Amino acid sequence: MGKTRRMLSVGLGGMALVTALAVPAQASQPERDHGPGHGSVAWEVKDSGSDARFRGLAAVSRSTAWVAGTKGTVLRTSDGGRTWKNVSPPGAGALEFRDVEAFDGRRAVVLAIGEGEASRVYRTEDGGASWSESFRNTDPKAFYDCLAFFDPRHGLAVSDPVDGKYRVLSTADGGRSWRVLPNEGMPAAKTGEAGFAASGQCLVASGPRDVWLATGGGATGRVLHSSDRGLTWTAAESTIPAGDPARGVFGLAFRDRTHGLAVGGDYRADQPSHRAAAVTGDGGRTWRPSATPVAAYRSGVAWLPHTRSAALAVGPAGTDLTRDGGRTWRTVDTGSYDTVDCAADGGCWAAGERGRVARLGR
Repeated sequence: MGKTRRMLSVGLGGMALVTALAVPAQASQPERDHGPGHGSVAWEVKDSGSDARFRGLAAVSRSTAWVAGTKGTVLRTSDGGRTWKNVSPPGAGALEFRDVEAFDGRRAVVLAIGEGEASRVYRTEDGGASWSESFRNTDPKAFYDCLAFFDPRHGLAVSDPVDGKYRVLSTADGGRSWRVLPNEGMPAAKTGEAGFAASGQCLVASGPRDVWLATGGGATGRVLHSSDRGLTWTAAESTIPAGDPARGVFGLAFRDRTHGLAVGGDYRADQPSHRAAAVTGDGGRTWRPSATPVAAYRSGVAWLPHTRSAALAVGPAGTDLTRDGGRTWRTVDTGSYDTVDCAADGGCWAAGERGRVARLGR
């Protein structure tokens, strides 16, 4: 994308559960959306004991989650957020962690972003007691943004375009080793196009082979799709406006290999984010704009577990909820979060600036 875009990137970076959202720490009278026959839930803010900005988040369960952020910080909780253990890799204080993928409470992979050797991957098998550096970028033109895993062994990491095409790393041993995939099957990047390292959701996988890449900065916000673990890709326009280094698609979520959500906008607080949400029902081949989009720039999005139509989108200006598969969204909270993730047992977590971490209550 060029130095200007890269510096911007460094600066970023069941339905019964859905009835209400609020963050008590943000308002004395939390907004609640009451619906017939449903209980209520709320963001429960947890004290992480850190002032790092967490853009990397992995929800393992309602009890276990990992967050990764500025100043080389990685935290882990195993008691629902009551306490957090600082498990940061030694000597990583100058790094910017923007993504973490965790397989359980002991195994996790984290990505540090930046130009050249600032882009690195670390892996732990003992809950963060020790880490191994499994990848360090040596190409000054590469800038890695996001990680995604298909299963505990197979995963990818993606860099902004190098010589006109996105660069993809692949692992088949759980992140112990990585190789650059050939780029013959990668479409050419558009002028000014890149990924956003804003929430760890510019690259997402669903099932054993499907993966999607979100882009911005070019003339249009695009979503690239691969059905063979990153060997070949197709590209589709998303309907989310781009045309500026600060605008485009920031976060993706797929509940299966066909149904997906895209959110984004313009991350500058003084700029509006029109048409900043889109949906697909054909695996990303085509996208349609949300009839009622998210209210402002949103960097993270996640389907709520065990539903076919409910999802959350988060950003610095608040949280939005959809109950109809992304067709319409409404703001349910104004607290600041950068990323959101949900586990199979219904445990949903969000994280953001100033050490802010929350779990969705019942």
